[in-house]
Amino acid sequence: MIDKYNREIDYVRISITDRCNLRCVYCMPKEGVTFLPHSAIMTYEEIVTIAECFGELGIRKIKLTGGEPLIRKDVSSLVGKLKQVNGIEKVTLTTNGIYLEEHLEALAKAGIDGINISLDTLDQNKFIELTGFDGLLKVRNSIDKALAYQSIPIKINCVPLRQFNDRNSLLSLAALAKNAKLHVRFIEIMPLGYGKNMESYSEQEILDILGSSYSELEPYIKSLGNGPGRYYNIPGFQGKIGFISAVSHEFCSSCNRVRLTSTGILKTCLQYSGGMDLKVALREGSSKEELKNIIKKAIDRKPESHVFTKDRQTIAETLEEKGMSQIGG
Repeated sequence: MIDKYNREIDYVRISITDRCNLRCVYCMPKEGVTFLPHSAIMTYEEIVTIAECFGELGIRKIKLTGGEPLIRKDVSSLVGKLKQVNGIEKVTLTTNGIYLEEHLEALAKAGIDGINISLDTLDQNKFIELTGFDGLLKVRNSIDKALAYQSIPIKINCVPLRQFNDRNSLLSLAALAKNAKLHVRFIEIMPLGYGKNMESYSEQEILDILGSSYSELEPYIKSLGNGPGRYYNIPGFQGKIGFISAVSHEFCSSCNRVRLTSTGILKTCLQYSGGMDLKVALREGSSKEELKNIIKKAIDRKPESHVFTKDRQTIAETLEEKGMSQIGG
């Protein structure tokens, strides 16, 4: 699929639940949010049907997200079914890692092509303060076990926040890529939902911190996944250091993705509230051809860019107000 700005759309992030077992401060309040009833969430069969439409239209890569996707039962069976969809070349997963250890064997057998693990601090007290739960050891154990599956690429996603990360914290997170065959990525917080009130580090600040300890940061120009990450090689490291800076280093001109929320809303840009309701269309009896036409219309309306750094007053009514767990982080 080529949109009107000549971008090839070949990647979809599919949220399979709005529920999460953590309460990360930039995602939801400590008391949680009102979760959707099960009937409002797409069934696995509906997800597969929509994925078949995506595959026929040119989508090649699927990322399963949440909330926390491993909260939902039998995720590995969904992975296996998506791997059988014509046209789909890769199926990957993003998780907070709490339940990953117990699911790894089934995910590997299902053919998972990559796993991203969210980890914002290696300090146990900070982890509890940030997430609301004492789960750091479970995440570390999951990472160690995942590394034993050498055919599954592992990436650590860190959202660096000044409230929780000092210089040593950032260096210790980066060092995970020195001591193990995984990539560590620092992700700029998106000013959506509770993230609006959080102060992050800039990409350049983190590069300066890393450069003070590792003098040779070499840009790595090869692709390491589906998205727009910018990577660096540090001599002696087994993995790479990456940055995803959607606000300060806008990459909208090369955006290749769309998002499908757990309720079946196809969103073509994270920032905007609009979208096409594929779940309702499917439940009302739309054929696959009709679904594909809806998807094509959505792609045709994909905005040229976000406006996080621009004057938003004129389009304020169209901006997304939901948190990342509800959209599909």
